[in-house]
Amino acid sequence: MSIVLALLLDHWWGEPPARIHPVVWMGYYLKRVGRNLPDRAPVPAFVLGMAYWLAGAAAVALLYGVAAHEIGKLPGWLASIITAVLLKPLFALRMLIDEVRAVEDALAGGVERGRARLARIVSRDTSRLDEAQVRESALESLSENLSDSVIAPLFWFAFFGLAGVAVYRFANTADAMWGYRGRWEWAGKFAAHADDVLNWLPARVTAFGLLWLGPRGFALTRSLPSEAKRTPSPNSGWPMAALALSLNVKLCKPGVYGLNDAGRTVGAQDTPVALKRAQTCAWVIAGILAIGVQYLMGWPHASP
Repeated sequence: MSIVLALLLDHWWGEPPARIHPVVWMGYYLKRVGRNLPDRAPVPAFVLGMAYWLAGAAAVALLYGVAAHEIGKLPGWLASIITAVLLKPLFALRMLIDEVRAVEDALAGGVERGRARLARIVSRDTSRLDEAQVRESALESLSENLSDSVIAPLFWFAFFGLAGVAVYRFANTADAMWGYRGRWEWAGKFAAHADDVLNWLPARVTAFGLLWLGPRGFALTRSLPSEAKRTPSPNSGWPMAALALSLNVKLCKPGVYGLNDAGRTVGAQDTPVALKRAQTCAWVIAGILAIGVQYLMGWPHASP
């Protein structure tokens, strides 16, 4: 029940203000403890990075675990509502959909506007992308973040309650801030690998959801693993490849990877289809998690 309520809260109100947003607070902690971390020698940087990560993860697990314990003492209906309110800030479906839709809307005013809007949601240089590449990047971000920012949090909540989703969200935030090569290679190595581990299964669940909800989804299943392996990431290639196959379009990051090379070039008509498919995927998987885990498997956790 709490998963469905949280999705409705997300749909109606979106993100809470930054001053009370727990993911923003996680970011403050990571920024503070990581301020001079990359300047250290490799071994101390790695050890301290791991220690700060573990300390932060333990803190959020304790905080949300205590909250879940206290909520469990309340009547079931009230516990579900409060749990949903605490769960909502730890995933972001509406914001993801709105941001990708905004890129398409900006492209209607010219490629420069599309590039500028895309730069808000991707880390790559957008200054030289053409119109099709802007759309490709937006759809790649849609599929990757559908897994990282929506399905994975709900997945870990379903199996491990509020403490589980809080630890996942902390890990994902740490990877986003520390998980880079170059200067952060050693300081962020533990954070990057932890995020890879926690996203391994949700990324594949997201991918199959995206693929099977589209036309000829089951017929394309055999192509998915080989396409996903074309990206350097062990996880992000799965939902990106699934969306490319599902829409029969090619998605490419020049010099890095190309997905579904036999597909057609992305067009304006593909964005609304992709957004609808992503939303449907999120709701279907959330429903499976909420109903299947709680009622069929009967695992003990705070009412998803």
